[in-house]
Amino acid sequence: MVGDVDNLEVGIYKYRPESHELIRLGDSDVRSELASAALGQAYVEKGAIDIVIAAVYERTTRKYGSWGVRYVHMEAGHVAQNIYLQAVALDLGTVTIGAFSDERVKDILGMPESEVPLYIIPVGRKKA
Repeated sequence: MVGDVDNLEVGIYKYRPESHELIRLGDSDVRSELASAALGQAYVEKGAIDIVIAAVYERTTRKYGSWGVRYVHMEAGHVAQNIYLQAVALDLGTVTIGAFSDERVKDILGMPESEVPLYIIPVGRKKA
């Protein structure tokens, strides 16, 4: 979710790893709605962007069985850590948020049924 970034239009984007690109899915600024789904956590609304990490468990459990769920969660943690590291390198602020309504987040972002949101990660300028 992009809300306030130079040279990038407001909207909902999805990362496509195969082509290493962002695909714009919508042109609305839904940060306020996303913050509401995250129990009113202000950082979600005030961040320049909100990164939502989602899982499609079937992709991993197909190969690894029930262990796949654990692997998905480990990878989500690795991704979140890399977002934190990049934010620090760019002198930006970030926080991981796990308290939210899965169904509301999915509805707001138009996520398919197979995707499960795991984290909302707002990123933006630090306050002085």
